[in-house]
Amino acid sequence: MTARTNAGRRVERRGRAWFIGRGPDLAAKGHDAMKLFVLTGAGCSAESGLGTFRDKEGAWARFDPMKLATPEGFADDPDLVHAFYNARRGNLLTAMPNEAHRALARLEAELAARGGALFLCTQNIDDLHERAGSRSVAHMHGELRKARCLACGAVTAWDDDLGRNDTCPACGETGGLRPHIVWFGEMPLYMAEIQDALEEADLFVAIGTSGSVYPAAGFVGQARHMGIRTCEINLEPSDNAGLFDERYYGAATEAVPAWVERVLTGPDALVR
Repeated sequence: MTARTNAGRRVERRGRAWFIGRGPDLAAKGHDAMKLFVLTGAGCSAESGLGTFRDKEGAWARFDPMKLATPEGFADDPDLVHAFYNARRGNLLTAMPNEAHRALARLEAELAARGGALFLCTQNIDDLHERAGSRSVAHMHGELRKARCLACGAVTAWDDDLGRNDTCPACGETGGLRPHIVWFGEMPLYMAEIQDALEEADLFVAIGTSGSVYPAAGFVGQARHMGIRTCEINLEPSDNAGLFDERYYGAATEAVPAWVERVLTGPDALVR
C-alpha cells in the first residue's frame, strides 16, 4: 500500500485500487445508528460477465435503445424486444455474483448486527445482489427475471423465454406479458422508499455508475444538499465525480471489498 497527500486530500493505493478522500468523518453520529445508502450500477456486475450500457462498448453503442427499451418500441415490434431480453435473461442465468456483490452482502449483515442499516438501491436488472446474500434490494429499473402483465399489472417470476403467446398466470390474458423493466420514458420504481432512505442516510455511496442516468445521477447532489457525506467507487471517474467527498477507483471486485474492509475494520472504521 502507498499513500500520499494531494491538496489536503489523502490518496492511497491498495492493490490496483486508488482511494482519494479525507476518510470518514461521522463523529457526530453514533456508530450504532449508522445508515448507509448504496447505489449500484452496471459496473458492479460487469466482472460477472454482464455487459454495461453507456460506455463505448456498451449495449446502447451497438443497439438502438429506442427500438428495444421504450414502450413504443415494444408496441411496434414485440418479437424484437422479447428476443433482446430473452438473450440477456439467458446470460444472467449463467452469471455468478462477484466479490463486489459478496462484499456488499457482508456489509449489510455486519451493519445490521451492530445496529446499523444498509439501503441497497440498484439500477441493475440482474439478481446478483440477492444471490450474493443481500436481503433487501430496491430495483429501481425493474428485474430481468420477472414479467409484468399489461392487462392486470401482476408481476411474475419468469426464467423462460418470454413471447407474445405467453399467458399471464394471474389473469389468464394471452399476449400481454412484457419484461418487468423500466424503459426510457417510464417512471423508476420505489422512488418514495428511495427518497426516504436517502434522507435518513449518514453516507451515500455510488458504485459502478456512469453518473449520467437520471434520476439516480441526481442522488449525490441531493445527499450533498442534506449534508450527507458522499463516496464514489468506480473503474474511472463518473460524469459527476466532482460531487463526491471520497473516491475509490479500480475494478469493482478489488475496490469494493477494500472499501468494505476499511469501513468495518480499518483504523477509521465507520462502525465498531
